[in-house]
Amino acid sequence: VQLQACGGGLVQAGGSLRLSCAASGSTFSSYGLGWFRQAPGKEREFVATISWSSNNTYYADSVKGRFTMSRDNAKNTVYLQMNSLKPEDAAIYYCAAALRGVTTLVKYCDYWGQGTLVTVSS
Repeated sequence: VQLQACGGGLVQAGGSLRLSCAASGSTFSSYGLGWFRQAPGKEREFVATISWSSNNTYYADSVKGRFTMSRDNAKNTVYLQMNSLKPEDAAIYYCAAALRGVTTLVKYCDYWGQGTLVTVSS
């Protein structure tokens, strides 16, 4: 699976961004998908994950209620709607695919996109 993330940019605190991640090369609907992020000097951390059927979605506590993850299997695309952005949300955001389904762990992700930068000004 090849993953291509986009949609990052500069936004003021309180603003919104929508990230997209397009997949190609394999059976997209068979994978659980996730969004992770990595800020400078920090480890990559879990943000959100969604099952292949979209029936199960989980979020990190830090983004719960502000971020919404969704997927469109017909378009081979996964989205992350980010609202009420905070300076601490600034990071490179990565989409990932996992054969085992939903995952909150970096080590269980089999494929990664290249990342898209989100900058939040205060």
